[in-house]
Amino acid sequence: MTKNNNTLLKWTGILNLAKNGNPAPARKVVQTDAEWPAQLSHEQYTVTRNAGTERPFSSHMCSLLGPGLYSCLCCGTLLFDATQKFEFWHGLGFVHPADHSRRDGLWLRWARVLERVETTCNTCDAHLGHVFPDGPEPSGLRYCMNAVSLKKLAKA
Repeated sequence: MTKNNNTLLKWTGILNLAKNGNPAPARKVVQTDAEWPAQLSHEQYTVTRNAGTERPFSSHMCSLLGPGLYSCLCCGTLLFDATQKFEFWHGLGFVHPADHSRRDGLWLRWARVLERVETTCNTCDAHLGHVFPDGPEPSGLRYCMNAVSLKKLAKA
């Protein structure tokens, strides 16, 4: 994973990707609406497949600050590194994706409500959360993720 801040995505880059589209992912996972419930709980399905939102503070993952990686619950695509995680008032926040030189893990879609951009998994289209322009430096971004849409992996 690169740590070169010259490639770090900022809010204008987020808006550009949300408007013009992301690069194609290395792979695509496609299942029908009938297939997803077999591998997901009701809450996981509601959040990831129907763009739901989990209740604030409802996941034990919000307080996990140790090392590790976070992948998409639905397809396993690597999304975030715990070293970029921070605590904020109601949930799971990240400063930037795990490998911020790549742009194919998260799909970004502009939503004018609350000046936010929806984040979905670019591999399987799972709803993950939103990104906001009010995060800490160096990116100034706050990826506000539904913990129920992520799986914490052991640090490699």
